[in-house]
Amino acid sequence: MDSALTFEQETLRKTVEDFARQVVAPVAAKHDAEHSFPYEVVAGMAEMGLFGLPFPESYGGMGGDYFALCLALEELARVDSSVAITLEAGVSLGAMPVFRFGTEAQKEEWLPRLTAGRALGAFGLTEPGGGSDAGATRTTGRLEGGSWVIDGSKAFITNSGTDITELVTVTAVTGQTSAGRKEISSILVPVPAAGFTAAPPYDKVGWNASDTHELHFDGVTVPEENLLGERGRGYANFLAILDEGRIAISALAVGLAQGCVDECVRYAAEREAFGRNIGAYQAIQFTIAEMEARTHVARCAYYEAASRMLSGRPFKRQAAIAKLYSSEIAVTNARAATQVFGGYGFMNDFPVARFWRDSKILEIGEGTSEVQKMLIARDLGVA
Repeated sequence: MDSALTFEQETLRKTVEDFARQVVAPVAAKHDAEHSFPYEVVAGMAEMGLFGLPFPESYGGMGGDYFALCLALEELARVDSSVAITLEAGVSLGAMPVFRFGTEAQKEEWLPRLTAGRALGAFGLTEPGGGSDAGATRTTGRLEGGSWVIDGSKAFITNSGTDITELVTVTAVTGQTSAGRKEISSILVPVPAAGFTAAPPYDKVGWNASDTHELHFDGVTVPEENLLGERGRGYANFLAILDEGRIAISALAVGLAQGCVDECVRYAAEREAFGRNIGAYQAIQFTIAEMEARTHVARCAYYEAASRMLSGRPFKRQAAIAKLYSSEIAVTNARAATQVFGGYGFMNDFPVARFWRDSKILEIGEGTSEVQKMLIARDLGVA
């Protein structure tokens, strides 16, 4: 596999890198400390067309592909994972289900605003008592007089309570299959809506500038035509969306891991101990070298998964491998970077402290490490 970027890809990568350094980085610590959503940064990303990267121009997109999105996510996460996950969730979880499974009318209604970044969409799958067991869905959707009536709750939903959130796609039990199992469908819920409530934002360990809420649906009523995709295929369709999303999360994790390397290289040249820059000591050199090696391998993993996806080849196993490995090395690099910085690494004045707090969720969100191992084993025929 050729991992060299084309001229267009490198131009995109460099453009986003410059935006991240000049626009995102200067306000990242402020938004993290205040737990505030970075509306001005999101507006800048929208102006650049980042929310439309993998979508056709006919729906307001940039005509790029999923790998272009991953390149952007990596560069953003090098300085701020909260901003990166806002873009990732807005695209792969907010807009992508509509693009993949929506009717032409649904696409024409929703995609132009979502791809332009004027509106954000959210992906309502996880429930308070469900966690990784998405099949344990309790939220219900029943047809009454040509409308879906939705009752239930969702947990840990990104981009679900901002001032520009306009859509939440919800999985709900809409009946029973012939085998007696839950029939799970997905339904588009425009927000605000009567009966829809976004609880106060979570007090999180990391991703503090990312918008995350528990959602409640109390008799929320939407038209019958708001069914997204085929009735009873909601769970399967969302699993397909998660397969793609794992590549994006891997790219984000690689960005955080690379950001740890960047900070350590800079600090090693500035910090003195025992009369020399700490970069002169082999222990620091080896630590940073190992961090860079891990990051390189993780990047190759998500590049391969993205390549297979875009060429139409099976990629579920490769996406799970990329997500598993990159999320774990992001945590490892964040821990190592904190050690390189010593006591200063424990202070929120330095980015590595935020990287450390932001890294752990990467082993949990969009499929825990244990789920990734299960998927890999199953694809190998072990399970």
